[in-house]
Amino acid sequence: MAPPPETAHILLVDDDLDLLKTLQEQLRCEGFAVTGCSSPEAALVEIEKTNFATIISDQHMPNMTGLEFFAHARDLQPNASRVLITGMLAVDTVVSAMSRGEIFRFLAKPWSRAELFATIGNAVQRYRLLMDNIQLRADTLDLNRQLVHINTELLVKVEQLIEQKYQLDDANEALNENLDHSLGLCYRIINTFNPRLGAQTKATVELCRKMSQTDSFTTEEKHVLMASAWLHDIGLVGVDKDILHKFLTRRQECGPDDWASIRQHPIYGQTLAAFVDGLNNVGATIRAHHERFDGTGYPDRLAGEMIPWTARCLAVASAFVETGLPPAEAAEAIVVESGKAFDPDAVRLFFKATTTSDLPRHVRELLLNELLPGMHLALGIFSPAGLLLIPEGQELTTPTISKIKNHNLLSSVTQRLLVYC
Repeated sequence: MAPPPETAHILLVDDDLDLLKTLQEQLRCEGFAVTGCSSPEAALVEIEKTNFATIISDQHMPNMTGLEFFAHARDLQPNASRVLITGMLAVDTVVSAMSRGEIFRFLAKPWSRAELFATIGNAVQRYRLLMDNIQLRADTLDLNRQLVHINTELLVKVEQLIEQKYQLDDANEALNENLDHSLGLCYRIINTFNPRLGAQTKATVELCRKMSQTDSFTTEEKHVLMASAWLHDIGLVGVDKDILHKFLTRRQECGPDDWASIRQHPIYGQTLAAFVDGLNNVGATIRAHHERFDGTGYPDRLAGEMIPWTARCLAVASAFVETGLPPAEAAEAIVVESGKAFDPDAVRLFFKATTTSDLPRHVRELLLNELLPGMHLALGIFSPAGLLLIPEGQELTTPTISKIKNHNLLSSVTQRLLVYC
């Protein structure tokens, strides 16, 4: 029999010194730590000093029987496995003692070596399982206490986070209110400086608001577009009033020096916008809203997608207002400049957002990337040279849409894209 992985301590109690010595030697040879006592009284003293995995006692001893000894031992060490050695004890007495938990097993004299060590091995295993279970319960209780503590801390942190969220919401609301007040103040400054400029700003804001309500912008881009619409012409406040009046009423009379001054206003606007809205994209949009899609605009001569998307959209809305023409004529002027001054997709988005009510019933206006197989064109698509690419009424297929997009890469498709619903 191999010794246990951890030495088990066994207490032997027997008034037969020869038997006691023999058992001690046998158990020590098997790797057990053994304490031998020749009387129950001496054994009880040892029990008070040392924890035992198994207690083995003879039944017939002077002054105290084995069962009586075990009654005392159980009070001192209830987890130890108790094994009774007996030669003349009624079976029903032993069974009764086992059922009451007074003993774990009994060995009847004479016993075999195999029976002895099998019983002791089972007794030690029972003790270790019991102790492991006790330790497991203790660990579980400790973990439960830790879990309760952690949950309590977590609840506190959650409450703190909720409170911080409320505070951030309040702060954001206050910031938004301050931004609205700042934009309103800027508008009043522009309107006081030049009422016509104020009216154009307000009209541009309304057009940009309609565009921002489409799904063509991220949340940040919507904010950038709207803030830029309010502030896009604030740089004109720094332009000489006479030059500005000539620019607004008799643009054809502006000379080179006048234009040099006018073309600085997007840069001034970018600088002033930084005091109102901290987002860099707002300033960049204001600076670029007079750039042209073909690269001939000002102040940086940006072209195509080098111009921020929000600036390309703002350019269409502000130009529509600045024409001063009736809506139909202003729309025609925008269409003529699509692909030259303006991004064709920004033009299409502008008309989609602002003129839906003017379209015939069951006709929708789409952007190029919104075309899908199965749709039918409500308006033929032509090249800039007037060559018919896709006739009205034709069903769009994947190859057809690819053809339109490929042509757009070579030469921008500038017209409105109308499809039947």
